[in-house]
Amino acid sequence: MANENTLQNIISHCKEYGFIFQSSEIYDGLSAVYDYGQYGAELKKNIKDYWWKSMTQMHENIVGIDAAIFMHPTVWKASGHVDNFSDPMIDNKDSKKRYRVDHLIEAYAETLEVAAASELLQTMESLLAQDDFDGLKSLIVRNNIKCSISGTCNWTDVRQFNLMFSTEFGAVAGDDATDNTIYLRPETAQGIFVNFLNVQKTGRMKIPFGIAQVGKAFRNEIVARQFIFRMREFEQMEMQFFIKPGTQKEWYEYWKTTRMNWHRSLGIPEERYRFHDHVKLAHYADAACDIEYDFPIGFKEVEGIHSRTDFDLRNHQEYSGKKLQYFDNDLNPETGKPIGNYIPYVVETSIGLDRTVMMVLSEAYREEDLSTAEKKDSRVVLKFPPFLAPVKLAVLPLVKKDGLPEIARELMESCKPHVKCFYEEKDTIGKRYRRMDAIGTPFCVTIDHQTKEDQTVTIRYRDTMLQERIPLAAVKEKVLNSVYVF
Repeated sequence: MANENTLQNIISHCKEYGFIFQSSEIYDGLSAVYDYGQYGAELKKNIKDYWWKSMTQMHENIVGIDAAIFMHPTVWKASGHVDNFSDPMIDNKDSKKRYRVDHLIEAYAETLEVAAASELLQTMESLLAQDDFDGLKSLIVRNNIKCSISGTCNWTDVRQFNLMFSTEFGAVAGDDATDNTIYLRPETAQGIFVNFLNVQKTGRMKIPFGIAQVGKAFRNEIVARQFIFRMREFEQMEMQFFIKPGTQKEWYEYWKTTRMNWHRSLGIPEERYRFHDHVKLAHYADAACDIEYDFPIGFKEVEGIHSRTDFDLRNHQEYSGKKLQYFDNDLNPETGKPIGNYIPYVVETSIGLDRTVMMVLSEAYREEDLSTAEKKDSRVVLKFPPFLAPVKLAVLPLVKKDGLPEIARELMESCKPHVKCFYEEKDTIGKRYRRMDAIGTPFCVTIDHQTKEDQTVTIRYRDTMLQERIPLAAVKEKVLNSVYVF
């Protein structure tokens, strides 16, 4: 069930506690572009590192690369993006505001009862699958779907709009050089495909094998909304898995299972996820599905898994004139000879890093009522899995005197080479605990006068707020055991 109020609370919390800010906010911001603050950057990096290790460290046959954002413009012709990377758009004639058709209809569906919304969305998906633009406009008009600005239903016809950003490449904009106009990449996958042979040969990779990449991508979304869920500049974590033709269905199922298991390893309950099979397949795919998470805005895509066939490598081979084939030494059981050259098929896993940040934030965010008969109390806490938390350990001397800061600093120095730590002396210990709850710190250690007597400290656990006395020397090991997952 969508809950926009919860989303707004999360957005406010992210700004107040240094997770995510509107880009260029002092100049009134830039629509659908966001900056990660000090804690958001740590959270994002932790998610990225966990995915990277899961792919490249835990799989012997997957390696990583880092391809450039700028690519030869013919790459995007070969990939089909120049001709096919478009979305159906519609304009309101009164407000001049442009909408992506599916977003317009989805927003209206959120105002309906569940049964009516489901019927509307099923009709929309069927029309999209048929590229029935007249039918889509008729659906909008029949349901009296209005522009949020003008409040009218005075719509243009539905038409396609290409989502790629173009820019000038070279010293002088507007000159006649043939390579002057290039695109900001709308996905990271093509950097993997054009480097297929480079990686295969230099890494002596044997099929099946994968190439992973984390990087920025750019899409000129006309209606970018819902916080960091849909942005114009975003980051992807993608892996292309190269396989023998004819084995794609079994590998497609393998990666569906493997990727869902990765999501569950984040500690998110199974019922918060679901698979959604694509009704309309992309031009490169013979099978595709999304892993969807139940955000405060409802079930939405976090990761896509696609069987891309040999579309990309075959097209790049054709457009470049270079052979992008794999020589298979395995013996053909019928002939007893090596199988020989073929263009591999590909199964892709593509997860949005920013969407994963939003998913982890949505799952972690809690507003807890701690009131008792004696007093009212509450807290906002981010219950991150400890290995993803931006700060793992807060070291808090009870007072700023009597040698307690010196002991706290020694503990801090011994722990910070291993985990991200935070040190604070200001305010009461209760207020400091609340601040650490708000940024999701799983462990707080308080150094007090008893520490000087028996070398013990109080460790407080974020989720339960329970406190216990443990030896000062045991703190580092206890924290490390909780935050390392590999």
